[in-house]
Order: sequence, then C-alpha cells, then structure tokens
Amino acid sequence: MNSSEALPPVGLLERGERLILASRSAARRAMLTGAGVPYTAMDAGVDEDAIKASLDGIDPAELALELARAKALAVSRHDPEAWVLGSDQTLDFDGGMVSKAKDLAEARHRLQQMRGHTHHLNSGVALAWGGAVVWSGVDTARMTMRRFTDEFLDAYLEAEGEGLLGSVGCYRLEGMGSQLFDRVEGDYFTVLGMPLWPVLAELRRAGVIAT
Repeated sequence: MNSSEALPPVGLLERGERLILASRSAARRAMLTGAGVPYTAMDAGVDEDAIKASLDGIDPAELALELARAKALAVSRHDPEAWVLGSDQTLDFDGGMVSKAKDLAEARHRLQQMRGHTHHLNSGVALAWGGAVVWSGVDTARMTMRRFTDEFLDAYLEAEGEGLLGSVGCYRLEGMGSQLFDRVEGDYFTVLGMPLWPVLAELRRAGVIAT
C-alpha cells in the first residue's frame, strides 16, 4: 500500500468523528459493517468513464487509485467535516484493462477468455478530509482461474444472474464465484473490493475507530 499526505493535526481529532463510504458497493458496505465500523454511505456521483478517458494508457493499478481518490474527493468537498472513504477496482488481463460486462452474454465471453489464465485485480482506496485526500493506496491480488467446463459456466451464470455484472471480473469470491478459481494470491478483502487491513489502520490513526 502506498500512503500520501499527512493526516490533519491531532488537535482536530475528537469524539464523534463521522465516516462516509463513497460507494454503492454492497461488498464494501458489508466489509465495514462486519468490522464494526460506524459509517454512512453515499454515491460519489463521479463520471468514471470520463476519468478513464482522461487517463488513457495509465497503469490499471494506478487507475484504481485515481478513481478511489476522485470518489473520496467528490464527497469530501460536499461534506468537508467528515472523513470520506473512496474505493475502486480495476482488472488487468493479458496486458489490457477489462471493464465491467454490459450483459450476461458479454460476461460469458469474458469468463471463457479468462479461464485457465491468470489476471490481476487491483483495489484502490483513498481517505479524504476537508476536501483533500490525506491517504491513499492500492493493493493487487493475483487470480488464476481453473479450466472450468462450458456446462459449469452456464450453471454459474444462471445461478448468479445479473448481480455479477456489478463486479469487474464477473464473479463474487464470497459466492459461487469461488468455484471459478484454482488459486488466489493476495488479500481476500482486496478481492472483495477494498484492502480492509490498511483502511482500518488509517481509521485508527484518524481517530474514527478505537485504537
């Protein structure tokens, strides 16, 4: 994980700190809820396609970081007295970046391409306060899919349905998507959508959760 600017002065950290998760992701919300972190959630409302277009050719891991920063900043500028957590994922496969599938037919084709191969899933995260990013980082997991059959793929798509279109890799590791893989190298929470351990460490430093 990479860190950036220093946190605000300790004198500003008092009881009653508020945390906003700038994300619509159910997985990220479940992570914070499961960890016992009090927060509210808000859609950042950023134009991800425009950001990607403006950063054409950027390394996928760096793009995940830039998207996370943009989300955190958008909400922090709206509510500068709250801590804001932004996060995003990118998928790097065969030397190129993969976007979310538009429908199940595209998801099927995507998974057929990736089976038997390894791809990299990057989870970027940023913490903002006072309209500025005070910490950010990115973590990467190495994902190796097994050579599953078309019959399994059909059953998987039928079971998961359009819910899997919300994931850039067309899978949820916490669900039936775990059966797609032979090996996963990296942090489990990174795969789910956010590197939780570094996030919790920064929230403790910020005084949002108990040390």
